[in-house]
Amino acid sequence: MIGNLLLTLLGLFGVWAAVGVVLRERWPVWYWLVVGYPLTVVRMYWHWRALCMQRGLTGPAAANRLFLGGYSVQAQAVRPPVPRLIVGRPTRDGLRARVLMLAGQEVHEYAKCSGAMEQIWRVHTVRVSNPQRRWVELRLYHSDPIPGVLVRDPDQPPPPVDPSSRPEKDMRLAPVIGVREDGAAWVIDFRQVPHRMVVGITRSGKSTLLHALVVALAPLPVALVGIDLKGGLELSVYGSRLSGLATDKKEAADLLGELLRLAEDRMAQCRAAGVQAVWSLSAVPPPVFVFVDEVAELYLQADSSEKALRDRCASALLRLAQIGAALGFYLIVSGQRIGSDLGTGVTALRAQLGGRVCHRVADKETAEMTLGDIAPEAVQVALMLSPAHQGFAVATDDAGGWSRVRSVLTSADEAAEAAARYAVMTPALPGITRPEFQGDDNGWS
Repeated sequence: MIGNLLLTLLGLFGVWAAVGVVLRERWPVWYWLVVGYPLTVVRMYWHWRALCMQRGLTGPAAANRLFLGGYSVQAQAVRPPVPRLIVGRPTRDGLRARVLMLAGQEVHEYAKCSGAMEQIWRVHTVRVSNPQRRWVELRLYHSDPIPGVLVRDPDQPPPPVDPSSRPEKDMRLAPVIGVREDGAAWVIDFRQVPHRMVVGITRSGKSTLLHALVVALAPLPVALVGIDLKGGLELSVYGSRLSGLATDKKEAADLLGELLRLAEDRMAQCRAAGVQAVWSLSAVPPPVFVFVDEVAELYLQADSSEKALRDRCASALLRLAQIGAALGFYLIVSGQRIGSDLGTGVTALRAQLGGRVCHRVADKETAEMTLGDIAPEAVQVALMLSPAHQGFAVATDDAGGWSRVRSVLTSADEAAEAAARYAVMTPALPGITRPEFQGDDNGWS
């Protein structure tokens, strides 16, 4: 009888394995639901205690006290307590699990173990988050959810050019520029988080992200302003759509000064109208997006003669970040590295840049400077980005979380074409627009 039962079980296992082979080749999602998910759940529970003990996630072993013949005998517990693991139902791309942390534990302790979890559980990615107090959420992906290359749909027609359009009071400045690893669109909502910090070394995808942003913003009735101290090599390709461009430190100081003056004028308008933001004015002025490329160049000084320019740039940029959100000013500050060695001004500016995007970086300090104060558990994920992950980044979202993302592949030629197509949308900003950037006067009254 036992032999027949074993033969039946072996037969069922063989059928299950054969079905798994077919599903893996033709229907990967069904393979995961029928075969991959059960095996992963078994691995998770089977290895959980050993994983916790090896990675220091166990609690202190409680002492056992026995009473024998009127004497108390204390013995050390052999099995220390481990956090409680609860595995949830499968999804198309993986599964979710929850862990009840032991007293005194923090979420970053589990984030450090994500690599070990991936190896032991044989999954592609493990993401760690902290949705509520005492609980850690583990998001497991059985394969890479981000496509290898994201390209724009060539059949999608460009938005029509309408220079007479005006931003409504409820206008959403939320361009879609890529995809998140959970399959959702990567949306940068500037009305929710006004200012962004973007870091990444050469060929990490930072320029691709800037190109994608310009392509998404060019059709909108907004002003684009650039500060590029590499002689304008990066941002000049958008020249026909820019309301102003600074290519050296003197021009940057003057441009930032004029932007700050414009912000103060808008502040006076809001004060006179008795409102707290330009979006409540009867005539809404054009939103202004300020792109700063290689921000470190603003803070470095070759000699003492540049100190005054450096201080002007730093103070104006910080002031604009502090007051700009309610006045329709949005900063996109990018650079290859951002560290405390650039001075206290950089640290103060970072505190105002609530949105963070970290591509592959050359040093740990830059990743910590970018993500450490908002999502410490994301730093290690950013440091794992390799040269093969061009275009990938770790980005914070508008809800206070973070995700691995990838921007749509956008070339400089595509950005230049979009800038030329929508050049008629370029508003003239008083005191800022130079003759070479003067287009039709589409300013708001």
